[in-house]
This record gives sequence, C-alpha cells and structure tokens, in this order.
Amino acid sequence: MTRASKTGVIPLLLVCLAVPVTAEETDPGGTLNPDEMTLNRSLQRALEGDVDMVVCSQGYLMTKKGDHAAARKLFEACAAKGWTGTMTWMAYMEQNGFGASEDPEKAAEWDRHAAEAGDPIGQFNYGLDLLRGYGVNQDSDLGKSYIDRSAEQGLDVARDLKENGYDWRAVTPDADEWKFQRIY
Repeated sequence: MTRASKTGVIPLLLVCLAVPVTAEETDPGGTLNPDEMTLNRSLQRALEGDVDMVVCSQGYLMTKKGDHAAARKLFEACAAKGWTGTMTWMAYMEQNGFGASEDPEKAAEWDRHAAEAGDPIGQFNYGLDLLRGYGVNQDSDLGKSYIDRSAEQGLDVARDLKENGYDWRAVTPDADEWKFQRIY
C-alpha cells in the first residue's frame, strides 16, 4: 500500500465514525415489533372474521395456558366460519367447565354441530352423547348411527367402539365413568 492510499483511509475512517449508524429508519407512527405472531393477534383476527387453520388452532394454546375466555371467543368465531375442530373443542370446554360451569347440554349441542357438518370426531362424540344420554335424551339407535358414520370415515376409536358392542365404557377412561353414569 502506498503512503497516499494509507492517508486516504484515515480521513474516511474518521468520517465513518463521526456519522451515527442506524439499522433502519424509524417511522414514529409505525410499530417496530408488530403483534403478528402472538395469541392476541390470532384472537383479534378471529374476532374480525379472518380465520384459517393456524388462527383457529391457537385456541388450543390459549386453553393450555389457562386463558379459557380468549379460547372460547376464538373457537366460537372459528366455529361460526365452519371450522369443525373448534366445535369439538367448545364441546370439550363445556363438558369440563373450562371458562364456565360444566354444561352437558351445550357440550352435546357443539358435538351435534360438528357431527352434522360431517366431522368424524364430532360424529363420534355426538354418538357417545346419545349412547350415554349425556346432555341429550338417550337414543341408542341414533347414537350407533353416528358412531357408524365416524367409523366409516376411518376413526379408529369409533371402530373400537363398534367392536365392543357400542359399550361406551370401552372408550371412556375409568376415571371419567362417574360423569357419564345414569343415576336415575
């Protein structure tokens, strides 16, 4: 390197050090860290009617973190747009009292909505509701028909239930049997 090129480097280096370096221009009206991938944003999108599989699945995470009120809002918004998986989640929440008192009738109603929309899990669950008389009047024949539809769609647990003569105890954990026992 020549003496002239060395002397040109020093003034350039001094100029660079004197000028503040910014990673990006900031917009005083903008957001540097947008809320685009959070549960709050998913809930906001759902309430605005902008739902898809990813948005609707966020209700599961809301439920797991204990925010049942937000999960209910999201699931209901997604269910209104036809997402059957959120209908079965609402039934689960109603059955177990997440974010509200246990309500077997509402649980069965959500199961029925999912079943009528063709969801195999909804058909299975509503069939169980009918077999047990849980949240609805007991109707074994109708319950079996929903279980059969679910089995035809490939749901293994529905096939297992059929193989066990539609005895719902075959697919219910022992710890939950008390909930479904008819006491009258």
